[in-house]
Amino acid sequence: MEVHDSMKLHVTSEKFILEPNSDRDKPLLVIDRVTRDIFLQANKGQIPASAITKTAYGIVGIIKLIAGSYLVVITERQIVGSVLGHNIWKVTKTEVLPYPRTLNHLTEKQININKSYLNLLDIMLKTESFYYSTTFDLTHTQQRLQNTSPDFQTLNLFERADQRFVWNSHVLLELTQQPELASYCLPLILGFISITSCFVNGHSVDYTIVSRRCIYRAGTRFNMRGVDIQGQVANFVETEQIVQYNGNVCSFVQTRGSIPLFWSQKADLKRLPRPIVIDSNHQPAFEKHFDLQVFTYGRQIIVNLINQHGAEQPLERKLAEICAASKNSNVRYEAFDFHKECSKMRYDRLSILMGRLEQDRRNFGYFLKTNGQEVKKTQTGVFRTNCMDCLDRTNVVQSLLAREVLQEQFRVLAILNAEQKVHEQESFENMFRNVWADNADAISKEYAGTGALKTDFTRTGKRTVFGALNDGVNSAIRYVRNNFQDGSRQDAIDLFLGNYIVEEGEGLTSQSPMESTRDWKYYAVPVIFVVAFSMFVINILLPDEHVTEQLLYVMFWGVASGLSMASILMFGTAFVDQPQLAESKFKTE
Repeated sequence: MEVHDSMKLHVTSEKFILEPNSDRDKPLLVIDRVTRDIFLQANKGQIPASAITKTAYGIVGIIKLIAGSYLVVITERQIVGSVLGHNIWKVTKTEVLPYPRTLNHLTEKQININKSYLNLLDIMLKTESFYYSTTFDLTHTQQRLQNTSPDFQTLNLFERADQRFVWNSHVLLELTQQPELASYCLPLILGFISITSCFVNGHSVDYTIVSRRCIYRAGTRFNMRGVDIQGQVANFVETEQIVQYNGNVCSFVQTRGSIPLFWSQKADLKRLPRPIVIDSNHQPAFEKHFDLQVFTYGRQIIVNLINQHGAEQPLERKLAEICAASKNSNVRYEAFDFHKECSKMRYDRLSILMGRLEQDRRNFGYFLKTNGQEVKKTQTGVFRTNCMDCLDRTNVVQSLLAREVLQEQFRVLAILNAEQKVHEQESFENMFRNVWADNADAISKEYAGTGALKTDFTRTGKRTVFGALNDGVNSAIRYVRNNFQDGSRQDAIDLFLGNYIVEEGEGLTSQSPMESTRDWKYYAVPVIFVVAFSMFVINILLPDEHVTEQLLYVMFWGVASGLSMASILMFGTAFVDQPQLAESKFKTE
């Protein structure tokens, strides 16, 4: 069942009324702002003349905050392209509409808390990369869709969706509980989609990348690491590369995800906090994770790109140890010290890793369905790639694997002959590189707050000085966001996904997490540092006829600056923007 592509939203003092544009004879969706009832109603002149009317392209969902419920709708969208004849859209603007007409029923404190929750919702809704289709299931790979039953094909889009990738499943709950409202239940994915029509060796090809971020253990860089006891890992992303040519469809799937151990790396004002491997039994969670992966994707090759020395070494050793102890014969471990092997911009040495993975890549294969709807090939396993963040190094390696598969697919489809290479097709190669770099940037912004690092290699095929400088700028921005903004971003994710449910009476009959206050050190010590450092600079720059006295002042304020800065670094976690809502939900230690 399709979801309505566009609607007229009529807002009255008592109701929200949604009228499908596609068929005026279809019933209206009515949401009572007073009773909160949701029901269908015959479209027979039921819309008051006083209603304010606007266009809505879909319902994101309904979320309950302190003031009451809020309806979230899509008001602007952008076409990305089409896959197998189905339009794919990117959400570019949403609107949040309150059920209550006033806030007179709230205290001043509750109004402020409610405003904080609305700010968190706004942070989430302004995330750039929400995508949807009203006619096509974006949550499943081509191979999974092929392996479904006829009954599955009759299900509505939300029911059939892979719930791992439906980001608005919590806020759609009130609608999905009523089967008759299925045509209003629009599943959204978060990640990246690119659809490009291009020419390869004179042949017209549609090239698509779909990256789907998982809602389980979702969060921001330093707030969400490793695995939980259910086997779900942070920053898990399924990336599917789709090629359409003359009715033939090829698909190749890769995954990325945080190192499947219990570990943490809490922001503490240092540029890179030291990762800590939790003293726990990692094996059960590791096994659960890969049982799920093998069941879903087939055989697994863990491509671990972290450093095998320094701060990252304990993680690499523990993962190698846990892999060796695993009884799952469908999992193999392949470690590659990316930074050591590719030091001094020697990214050509990635060919060493590609050589090690070549036989597995051939064995795994890819999905191929001919224009006669016959399945000629299936993919029997995936490369599960990770680095520390599963962003920068990971994306470089995934793009190389994707190109190797393309080379084989283009030959099978007779787009290229045996002597021709993908990278020799200049216009396609340029597009391919930029699409994978854009994919890296999108996933990185959602997890780390900035575009990815090392994308100069992905875009140009070589590491450059300019690229290294750009990485330095992005690293500095990441530092600021990871330390001073990611607590709020984590709270926004937890609120939207339902990891934290706003309680009725917060701020009145019970304390709200948003009321938490900082320790006095958070305010006092930075003020002391700013004053002391300012006086230190002033005493250096302004000459004094009494040199000895000036030297004493410089020494005093210098010591005061040093001690206050040392205190800030010593109690670094007290000055970091910490999540307030659901951080305890994911603790495994």
